[in-house]
Amino acid sequence: MLIVTIDAGTTNTRVRVWKDSRVISDTSESVGVRDTAITGNRNKLINGVKKALDRALAGISEPYEIVASGMITSDVGLYCVPHLSVPVSFNDLVEGTVAHTIPEVSAQPIWFIPGVKNAVATVDVENIDAMDVMRGEEVETFGLLMQHNVKGPALIVLPGSHSKFILTDEKKQIVSCVTTMAGELLDVLTHQTILANSLDGQFVTKLDNDYLQKGAASCRRVGLARSCFTVRLLDLFTQSTHNQRASYLLGATLYSDLQAIKQSMALNLSPETNIIISGKQVLKEALASLISTDSFFTGSIVQADDDPQRPLSGVGALALMETILCRHTVSQPPFSSVLHQGIPT
Repeated sequence: MLIVTIDAGTTNTRVRVWKDSRVISDTSESVGVRDTAITGNRNKLINGVKKALDRALAGISEPYEIVASGMITSDVGLYCVPHLSVPVSFNDLVEGTVAHTIPEVSAQPIWFIPGVKNAVATVDVENIDAMDVMRGEEVETFGLLMQHNVKGPALIVLPGSHSKFILTDEKKQIVSCVTTMAGELLDVLTHQTILANSLDGQFVTKLDNDYLQKGAASCRRVGLARSCFTVRLLDLFTQSTHNQRASYLLGATLYSDLQAIKQSMALNLSPETNIIISGKQVLKEALASLISTDSFFTGSIVQADDDPQRPLSGVGALALMETILCRHTVSQPPFSSVLHQGIPT
C-alpha cells in the first residue's frame, strides 16, 4: 500500500508518494490557503491540489491512501478540522484525524490531520500571549521525535516563514507552542524595504557569527526597528560584506525570537530544557549560536540532521497513516470518523 502525503501551507502545496518509507514521487504547486483568503473561494486551491496530486500519481497503478496536513485543514483550506487542545500525544493526533471525500480533488477519501492549539479557557487581551496555534508543525514535531528518538522534555525549534517553538514533555506530548513571524519579517525586510539595496535582495549565504551576535546585541539594546536601519548604515559607512550585513539583520531578527522563547506566557520555559533545532542549515547554525551564548539557557542544544529524502512532515504523516491503516485492519471502522462528500460550506 502506497501512502500519499499532502502538505499544504499558506503559499505552497507539496505532494509526495511514499513506498516502503521512501519518497518515489514528489511534486509541488505554488498554491495555498492564501489564495482562498484573497479570492473568497476554494477553486484555485482545489485545482492546484488536484493538479499536484494527479502529477504525483501519474503512472502509478498500486493502491494508495491519501493523508493531508497543514493549513489545508483550516477554515480557508479544503476541509476544516478543529484544533486539538494540548496536551496532544501522537495517538491523540491519530484519533483526531478525519476522512473526507472531495470529488473535485480525488475519488477516494483524504485523511485530514487536525492542528493543535494551546489550552486557554477564556482568551482576552490580558492573556492573549498564552494562546497559540499550529497546523502542520504538529506532524513535523512527531516526525522529529520519531526520527531522532528525542527523550524527556524538549523545545522543538522549527524556523520558517512562521517560526514555531514547540514544547514537548517526557511523554512525548505537545504541551504548548509559540509562533513568530520572523521569517516573513526577514523576507519583507530583505526584498521590499530600503534594505533591499544594502542586501542585494538576498538572504545570508554564509553565516558571519560575529555580525550575527552584534545584530542580536543591537536588538537587545535599541530594539528591532533601529537595528534594521543599522544594516543600511553598515552599507553606507563601513566596508562590511553582504554576508556580514545579512548576518547582522538575521541576528537582530532572531533575537526577537529568543525573547519570545524566554518570556512568552505560552511556554513558561525552564532554562534547563533541552533544545532541538531543525530547518535550513544557516538558520540552525544561527539559532544554535545565539541560544548557546545566552545565559538564560542551560540545557543541551542539538541541531537535527534533516534527511531531504525523509522530510519531517512526511515522516510524521506517514507514521500516522500507517497507524490508521493498522488499526483499520483490526476494527471497522477504526475511529468515530465519518466519510463526508463534497466541499464543506
